Amino acid sequence: MLKGKAIVLGISGGIAAYKAAALCSKLVQSGANVRVVMTESATKFITPLTLQTLSRHPVHLDTFHEYDPAVVSHIDLADSADLFIIAPATANILGKMAGGLADDMLSTTLLATTAQVLVAPAMNVHMYAHPAVERNMRLLAERGVLFVEPGTGQLACGYVGKGRLAEPEDIVHAAGQWFEQGQSLKGKKVVVTAGGTVERLDPVRYLTNDSSGKMGYAIAEAAASRGANVTLIAARTTAEAIGGVKLVKVESAEQMLQAVLEHYDDADLVVKAAAVADYRPVAAADKKIKKSDERLVLELVRTTDILQTIGQRKRGQFLVGFAAETDQVEHYAMDKLHRKHCDLIIANNVAEAGAGFNFDTNIVSVYGVEGLVESLPLMQKRQVADRLLEIIIQRMQAREAGE
Repeated sequence: MLKGKAIVLGISGGIAAYKAAALCSKLVQSGANVRVVMTESATKFITPLTLQTLSRHPVHLDTFHEYDPAVVSHIDLADSADLFIIAPATANILGKMAGGLADDMLSTTLLATTAQVLVAPAMNVHMYAHPAVERNMRLLAERGVLFVEPGTGQLACGYVGKGRLAEPEDIVHAAGQWFEQGQSLKGKKVVVTAGGTVERLDPVRYLTNDSSGKMGYAIAEAAASRGANVTLIAARTTAEAIGGVKLVKVESAEQMLQAVLEHYDDADLVVKAAAVADYRPVAAADKKIKKSDERLVLELVRTTDILQTIGQRKRGQFLVGFAAETDQVEHYAMDKLHRKHCDLIIANNVAEAGAGFNFDTNIVSVYGVEGLVESLPLMQKRQVADRLLEIIIQRMQAREAGE
């Protein structure tokens, strides 16, 4: 999986920097094109010449040392990377990354890259457990940075505990896994719905719900990162646009139904994360409704159930629905799964703190025909999306293999 991949290896100044030589060598042996960036502190532990010899490229040390006048080195490095690995990652570089600082070649290049960043921390056990370091790692994880956990054992300082740099083989394996994941939906067409639909009463008023669309957008982004051709059908949402994902904007439940049906037949995977209105006004006024009597009676009619409609039309698509509940979550989830012919239902109790609408986090349970598949604790929605995609892909692959 690493053959032909461009990997930038950042080395910061800890005693474990000597292991970066073995890591660099193994990456090159795996077929990767490795470019090395070292902090000044890192050069106190291992020489740039060693890394230059192993990588077969000049080692970048100084932001102002430009090797090629045709490019700006840190931007060129940042743009070229398929993956950015930092090993060892000291508490200092983690703090710079979390704070967005750029005062040397490594931190400047990190700030400029849009590539996936894979971090292998290494430091004293008490430093690793310090609240500031823990906070920085949580913040970086929320931004999508991946971590290779340090090992536990004898540290260079004499302490025994967690903080030892992961073995080079483990870091190479993690890199390979990330590239493999990036191909797991390659060639697949994925349709995701997100946001809350809007049912107009008049030109200035409407019925809707509290959905922010963030969960659906996270799933669309996670699917795209795995190589899928993603169409995101979105109603009202506060989530930000996603690069590389086809966005279809809709407003009402009827518009969403038509958009889903338009993209459904050739889809491999459909994830219905949108919160769709169950009812709409019988008629919407073409002018603003003025105040008159003390009471205003609205007549509503059922909207078409999108999930049930496409469930009845399944022709090999893998269908995933969402169930936002406030009680009897498992009962309603399993009922929905069977009635609407879903392969999986992702259910949550929106009354729980940190779950459901308008949060960046969620707490969900995954249900299949056999019942509960897995319960996920409070996690960032992008982390939830990644785990959900892992479960979905495993089941899609098993079905394709006839298991």
